Amino acid sequence: MSPTVVKRTQTGVRLESSLLKVLKGLAEYTDLSLGDLLEGIVLHAFEGKAPFSDETRRVIEQLKVVYGCELNAADSHRLVERD
Repeated sequence: MSPTVVKRTQTGVRLESSLLKVLKGLAEYTDLSLGDLLEGIVLHAFEGKAPFSDETRRVIEQLKVVYGCELNAADSHRLVERD
């Protein structure tokens, strides 16, 4: 399949610290940039598809332990920052 040419925009997205560490670790594991990883996750989600294989999900669970990320889908839209 031929590549799709896109225009990318630099953004200043803020993410929870341990979640970001897991994402960076996963990007390293999959040999992708963080931006490419996030684009892939979002494009899969937009189509209602799971973005990760069972093997990758096991790696994610290991990374969550390493980086102390205890968040899950139930925490979505309920996160608040410390003062």
